Amino acid sequence: MPDPPDHSSPVLQHLLLSLSHSADQPRTSAPELIHFLNSISAQSDPENQDSEPAAFQTLTQLHQFISSRSDQAVFDQLLFELPKAVAEFGGVSERCLEVVESIIDRFVSMCGARDMLAVLSEALYDLTEKGGDYGYVVPLLSGFSKAFLCLQRRHFEQVKEATGIILKVLKAVSLELEDEAELQKIFDRAVGIAKSIQEVCMKLESGVDEKLSALLGLYVLQIMALVSMNFEAFSAHPFLLQLSSFFQFCGLSYIGLITGSDVDKVSRIVTGDDGDLNAGCFSDVKCGASVSVMWGRASNEVATAAHEDLTAVKDELQNNQTKRWQAFGMLKHILASHTLSWELKKHVINFLLSIKGGNISSGDKHGDFSSDMPGLFAVLQAVQVVIMYTSDTELRKSAFDAFKWILSDIPASHRFDIVKALITASDSSSMIAILLDIVKGEMHKESCKEMGNDEALQEENSAHSPSSLWTADVLELVELILRPPKGGPPSFPEHTDSVLSALNLYRYVLIAESRGKTNYTGVLSRSNLKKAYHEWFLPLRTLVTGIVAKNKNENDELAVNTLCAFNPVELVLYRCIELVEEKLKEST
Repeated sequence: MPDPPDHSSPVLQHLLLSLSHSADQPRTSAPELIHFLNSISAQSDPENQDSEPAAFQTLTQLHQFISSRSDQAVFDQLLFELPKAVAEFGGVSERCLEVVESIIDRFVSMCGARDMLAVLSEALYDLTEKGGDYGYVVPLLSGFSKAFLCLQRRHFEQVKEATGIILKVLKAVSLELEDEAELQKIFDRAVGIAKSIQEVCMKLESGVDEKLSALLGLYVLQIMALVSMNFEAFSAHPFLLQLSSFFQFCGLSYIGLITGSDVDKVSRIVTGDDGDLNAGCFSDVKCGASVSVMWGRASNEVATAAHEDLTAVKDELQNNQTKRWQAFGMLKHILASHTLSWELKKHVINFLLSIKGGNISSGDKHGDFSSDMPGLFAVLQAVQVVIMYTSDTELRKSAFDAFKWILSDIPASHRFDIVKALITASDSSSMIAILLDIVKGEMHKESCKEMGNDEALQEENSAHSPSSLWTADVLELVELILRPPKGGPPSFPEHTDSVLSALNLYRYVLIAESRGKTNYTGVLSRSNLKKAYHEWFLPLRTLVTGIVAKNKNENDELAVNTLCAFNPVELVLYRCIELVEEKLKEST
């Protein structure tokens, strides 16, 4: 069925005729044309089928006009406003989008690339600030792809400036737009821009421009992150294949991405030694680097597109502690993200478990721990989030195993600092309890090794060793819970789990040191016994006794639950008090 007649076409015909006659002596036809297009655009609603034909006829007539014109004066009059005005029709329909892209292509071919990049950038920024329908993004991104190919000089500077705006808009739009089909069109054009930048690199007379190819690498990693945040695996797969194919060209490898070394390398080239990726349009490139490797782990096709072998990467990380710790620091960007899927986080956890073991020679062991402490602390915090919030029982168990493994990979001489920092930063009593239970379990393992018959093993795991967990630091952890820095005793019922674990840890250490006739932790010294008795246990007993007495007189469900929760705490607390009283009597 033919489109119904468009009564606004004669108006447009008059405006275009006026414009062509006034090319040498401009009057008001250009502003009037833009006003007319804006009025048609405002009435064009994708939900309203009656408005689409008018929009399409208007665009078609406009396209016929500019395609037939070769005089530069007309394009000069329209350059700074028309591309933005027609871009707003991009979301009306597919056929309108095609015509809009053709109109913008015509401007690219008739006007200088530098001017067009400025026009497109301004249009993209202005329309994003305006908000509303995001259909304008697709034709403008297509325009960037064409304009990049027309650049004659200063390629790096102009592409860098334009991609900065493009990436900021892409992130803003992807956070707001929920229509997956529209997002796919947008990211399809975003990948097209990457292809154009690569083509520009290859056409340069001097060969591949190092700065431009590094910029392409950062752009691809940022898009990789945004794709991962907005699509599930099936929908993301075509984009992942295309984006991964750029890695070899940009000098990016999986080992360099997972350790962050390649990210640092290309960012230095692009931004200089003082460049801050987090503050600009490349704020997600480290996340993009990490997800690139995880998608390669999830799909052999993606790894093949990147020309990578995950087995070699895992072997490298297993046998090089420095690179493994760098990988820990990079993977936190996935685990700590609120927008990435649980599927990706599951791949991270399984990947962490897959790089356990390995043969690290003395020369490969990490030396300077201080510079990596923030990254290790951050990844442990991120794994904690997975443990606490995933609904997948298997993932929770795997995350717990990964947490213990990362913690065990840290030298014991620094492990208490990490555990203490995790306890101090945590708001979860259950998570603090888990941390204290891990400490107790590691101490028990070490104690069992020491009791072995192998003299060499005994010497290696002696509690006098600098790497031993049996130090006074363990009492400091107990004190953090039983006598909090802000003043004690701890509050109930929110800290019930952590208090119980702290009491169990103290009881274990006291019994173990007594049986072994040792005092590595200082728990048996009279001063520490008196401190624990008077400053930790007696105030706690007063608090617990009062809460139990109050709830015994109540018959409601809350009171019953409170008593049940306090029963283990009460039992272990009284056992600790008895043990301390016995030791104090023995020391007199």
